[in-house]
Amino acid sequence: MSKLTITEFFKRYPDEDTCLAHVMTVRYGMRHTCRACGVEATFHRLQNRRAYACAQCGDNVYPTAGTVLQDTRTPLQLWFYAIYLFVTTRHGVSGKELQRQLGVTYKTAWRMGQQLRLLISASEEFRMLKGHVEADEAFIGGRRPKKQRFENKTVVLGMKERDGIIQTEVVPSTRLWALREGVMNNVEPGSIVSTDESKSYNLLTEEGYVHGAVNHSAKQWAKRDPETGVNHHTNSVESFWRLFKNSIASTHIHVSKKYMQRYLDEFTFRSNHRQMGNAMFDLLIARF
Repeated sequence: MSKLTITEFFKRYPDEDTCLAHVMTVRYGMRHTCRACGVEATFHRLQNRRAYACAQCGDNVYPTAGTVLQDTRTPLQLWFYAIYLFVTTRHGVSGKELQRQLGVTYKTAWRMGQQLRLLISASEEFRMLKGHVEADEAFIGGRRPKKQRFENKTVVLGMKERDGIIQTEVVPSTRLWALREGVMNNVEPGSIVSTDESKSYNLLTEEGYVHGAVNHSAKQWAKRDPETGVNHHTNSVESFWRLFKNSIASTHIHVSKKYMQRYLDEFTFRSNHRQMGNAMFDLLIARF
């Protein structure tokens, strides 16, 4: 499916009423069983309020209640457009870019961006990875002083199914216990796990995984196991880290450890749903 173009977006959501009607339709439906009178009734829009009233008893329904849109003074169309930017970009959207595109203050743009990342984080249903999984850690942050090694960087772990989804998380360190726990929490025992030569992955076989490693230090990027025929490499998950690091450096400039997981979830969501096209936008709208 092709991505939703900006022309198509404004044609679908030309004003505030259309956006509110869409949220109402997604959450409740314009005709549903009223919570107050118990009658299946039609609901009509109320003037000057983001609410609909039951045609039978007049009970009010607020479609944005309990969502990131509750009590917002920012027009709903701007929220929808912000979501559009989030799902159509490849490198993410910074607070400054939202400020320029939406014509709001930087404080409002930053808050909207963070609220949408929380929405994205909550929209994904967790499942254990299985089959053949690549695992690789990365260090995210600015330049590191030579004597301090990785103290100023955030350690992240990525695990990707071959031809499947990817899951990412912030981990406390690259020590054996931290990476092993990260893999065990996300990958089913019995799965094949391909990693680099880091010794922190060496005990995976004792936890019931079929572990294979490639030695990047020796310029080895792929290795086929002669007994099983399994091709071990971490190219797919490394491609994700390359995009993420470049996006942080060029778009966001800096992301603190406090908010790193939100940005990981955002990029993970786009990676896992990039084949959905227009449906990726509708999926996020539905999660309101």
